[in-house]
Amino acid sequence: MPRKINIAIDGHSSCGKGTLAKNLAKKLDYQFIDSGAMYRAVTLYLMNEDISLEEVEANPSVLNAIHIEFKLDPMRGFYNTHLNGENVEREIRGMGVSGRVSEVSAVGAVRSFLVAKQQEMGEEKGVVMDGRDIGTVVFPDAELKIFMTALPEVRAKRRYLELKEKGIEANLDEIYQNILHRDKFDSTREISPLMQAPDAIVLNNTEMTREEQTRIALTWAKGVIMAG
Repeated sequence: MPRKINIAIDGHSSCGKGTLAKNLAKKLDYQFIDSGAMYRAVTLYLMNEDISLEEVEANPSVLNAIHIEFKLDPMRGFYNTHLNGENVEREIRGMGVSGRVSEVSAVGAVRSFLVAKQQEMGEEKGVVMDGRDIGTVVFPDAELKIFMTALPEVRAKRRYLELKEKGIEANLDEIYQNILHRDKFDSTREISPLMQAPDAIVLNNTEMTREEQTRIALTWAKGVIMAG
């Protein structure tokens, strides 16, 4: 039986990290974990409960009430994010959460809380996780690290179409500006900034289809697995 590995996929906002991670997880029969959705779920929880970031920093234990799971929707073929037992996939993808998630992600207490959860999920191997700091902080020993990027205008268009496909109202220019803001914020924050791990393979998918990038990444993964 082939050994199992952990696969870390990092990269810029809306460059298809989640799509690639989901596809790889399905192809390899691995567990998919969307770290970005975890930060979005925390953001939604804090917004709904009217908990300020100052309160989180002063009393990190308020985060202990948060439980996040990913459940596959067999009818639609993708994973939904569940927050404390409720499917919140639609809510966490809206612009309200998108406008605040980078700010929430920069809080040390939030990152410590979620990194611990993510590392626990990866202890048994066989995990594909995407985010901003997976290969550098969460799984620095991941057997395969991929760093994804694409032109911002291409990412904005893909994000727009993804939201429309889910029936979520979206404005293309608003999404584009949000992506530029998040790129700058994520790359310059003090705690766990977005950066390419030295041993990560770059995947620029500006001109790639989903099928093409999946095929390339799957080849890389199988190569690592077979290398033992």
